[in-house]
Amino acid sequence: MAPGTQWEVAQPPKDAISNLEFAPESSKLIVSSWDKNVYLYDVGANGADEATLINSFEFRAPVLNACFGATDEEAFVGGLDQQVYRLDLATGEQTSLSQHESAVRSLAYSREHSILVSASWDQTLHIHNTSATSHPTITIPLPGKPHAMASSPSKLVVAMTARLVHIYDLPTLAKALAAQTPASEITPWQQRESSLKFLTRAVACMPNDAGYATSSIEGRVAVEWFEDTEASQARKYAFKCHRQAATDEEGGDIVYPVNALAFHPVFGTFASGGGDASIALWDAEAKRRMRHMTKFPDSVAALAFSREGKYLAIGACPGFQTGMEDYSGEGRTKIVIRELGETEAKGKGPKEK
Repeated sequence: MAPGTQWEVAQPPKDAISNLEFAPESSKLIVSSWDKNVYLYDVGANGADEATLINSFEFRAPVLNACFGATDEEAFVGGLDQQVYRLDLATGEQTSLSQHESAVRSLAYSREHSILVSASWDQTLHIHNTSATSHPTITIPLPGKPHAMASSPSKLVVAMTARLVHIYDLPTLAKALAAQTPASEITPWQQRESSLKFLTRAVACMPNDAGYATSSIEGRVAVEWFEDTEASQARKYAFKCHRQAATDEEGGDIVYPVNALAFHPVFGTFASGGGDASIALWDAEAKRRMRHMTKFPDSVAALAFSREGKYLAIGACPGFQTGMEDYSGEGRTKIVIRELGETEAKGKGPKEK
């Protein structure tokens, strides 16, 4: 197997990275940052080991999330100014779609159903019809503050405080939006308690629409399946990761938050990134770690695979868990692109007994 190669992006954001995502039709990469900007890069253009900055777009406040829309020219943005924007990546035009009452923490766009979901610290979801932006937005109240959200082809997973997890059926949400169903009549497809005892940091859905993974601030990852049968639920599991042995004097482990999760779109394996400045590749079916990648300069804040699984984008910056009062990611924020070996992210199957 040929080893993967990796390189740093030449013009990274000036402050902490909040999210990054590859385009649906190319290897363009969108990155949101606390420096109030959204960045657009072209990764691996003309076969070169580099990522070229195409443009950057400034907003009024730190940006907590940005995702692509239906095409490579459309994006959606949310952050501390409490608004959800549509961003035209070709012209830079910003259009406000809705206004929350607190920061917009997460965004999820469903290409299958042409709907955008925003999750805010005001404890609501906004459901937007992106094919008809004049269509009224539906506001769904949540029982807790949302900290992470992700979507699969048919499901939306929202992880909140108090270990609450709500799973919504996207076709049902799309029908409710079209019919303007009252929010009081819209209920989750499933309501679960997280398998993790501590605050959820990240959620990622399996590309085959079968389940999802969550991670916590306490160095653990849980893998669960959507199917609500006894046999399916018996398959769920959780494990420790992103920990380091403490000194002999201290004893025990130093535990780091698992800040980021991303599933490979072809092989269905997934990557985790933590406050220990490392990345691990996991085989969810075989319940085993496949690879532990070289340490990065700082805490891994965000991860994303490209649409065909060729690239893994890694956002690294000083971790907020260090408790620095005068926090600054300037000069220490990095975007690393790893071009994966042909079978580097391919599952190895269960261990032989």
